[in-house]
Amino acid sequence: MAASETVSPAVPDAHSGSGSTVSVLVAVAIVVADMVGVGVFTSLGFQVKDIPSGFSILLLWTIGGIVALCGVFSYGELGAMFPRSSGEYNFLGRAYHPAFGFVAGWVSATVGFAAPVALAAMAFGEYGKSVAPEASPLALAIGVVWLVSLVQLTGVKHSSNFQLIATILKVLLIVAFLVCGFAIGTAQPVSFAPSASDFTHIVSAPFAISLVFVMYSFSGWNAATYIIGEVRLPERNVPRAMLIGTLIVLVLYVALNAVFLHAAPIDKLAGQLDVARISGSYIFGEFGGRIVGAMICFGLISSISAMMWIGPRVMMTMGEDMPVLRAFARKSSGGAPAYAILFQLTVASLLLFTRSFEAVLEFIQFSLLFCSFFTVLAVIKLRITRPDLPRPYRAWGYPVTPVVFLIVTGFMMYHLLSEQPLRSFLSLLIMFSGLLIYAVFRKRADPVPAIAARRE
Repeated sequence: MAASETVSPAVPDAHSGSGSTVSVLVAVAIVVADMVGVGVFTSLGFQVKDIPSGFSILLLWTIGGIVALCGVFSYGELGAMFPRSSGEYNFLGRAYHPAFGFVAGWVSATVGFAAPVALAAMAFGEYGKSVAPEASPLALAIGVVWLVSLVQLTGVKHSSNFQLIATILKVLLIVAFLVCGFAIGTAQPVSFAPSASDFTHIVSAPFAISLVFVMYSFSGWNAATYIIGEVRLPERNVPRAMLIGTLIVLVLYVALNAVFLHAAPIDKLAGQLDVARISGSYIFGEFGGRIVGAMICFGLISSISAMMWIGPRVMMTMGEDMPVLRAFARKSSGGAPAYAILFQLTVASLLLFTRSFEAVLEFIQFSLLFCSFFTVLAVIKLRITRPDLPRPYRAWGYPVTPVVFLIVTGFMMYHLLSEQPLRSFLSLLIMFSGLLIYAVFRKRADPVPAIAARRE
């Protein structure tokens, strides 16, 4: 029997609704804000420990960006084909079966966004101490999450303005840091030109393992697919927003790592977590730590805002499809899914108070990779099984680009399974729990009328 395919949604698509108010510029801001967190400011120390080469490090981050772009092209095709908010919940449910979509939505709606929000908020609190030494990191973390959530509750218009301003400020601060680093920083004896020894670094195991953590820093390139229903002309603007946003982040990441290596000695960076602070101290002197801390704090505000925007849209769409979750589909007069936002705020706050967000993040990593792997695989599947479907945007470089993404993502899943088998198993259990919940509620009522499957 052929695999399940899907019919047209009962809920209006993004382009047909009057609520599509998000411009491509704001969508780009969401992508950039969701991607640029603390990863790029902390990863380098562990990379140069085993790869003491400027060229190899920059190549590592460039490859990470190229792989992310491969994912962008595939998600862009799916987003243009199925313009409905919620990301993998929508794509997997249409391409495979509603149960698969529900599992992805279950992970995202419960902890998939709440845990990263909590982690970013706690990082905000820790870096905030460099600006306000007397402040409690937990109080700062709780405060920023609640403040951002209140902005989200005011509606899409205010959220758009806030997101755009916060992200532009973030990018400007990073650019200012880059300019200062190259202009006033003392150049270190590091070369960014390729040499004979670089080949050894590139084919080494540390390079491959470092690529896993680089890819985590690039996660978020698919952020625009979670708000397709709010984006104007989504068939054109969602792929464009992901492409532009990812290219901006690729340039920023390569430039940031270049300035870290340019400003601070490699032996001082090797094995250190706070490479941005160390580089900042070499650029700005004794106040470098405060300057870098303030820059990261401002940047994290936009990251938290992006995740508090896109995460509740998964629960909102699930509420449109499942009667038991109907309350989460309700919107305020400003177009905000208020109950869904409050739900994610509650989960993030609980994770902050219990300090369990790091453990949750470690447990769900395999699930998130698993869902993105099969989402990109769906592009190939639908090209073969449903060539008749309208494709306003077609993945650039097909089939090479999706295959590249699948190979790298497959390697990352293998790495997690081999290095963290227990955590990967628990991640699978979270997905299985979503499958059980789907089965229970499907018996009571048709839970996914908007993506109901028909068998060929």
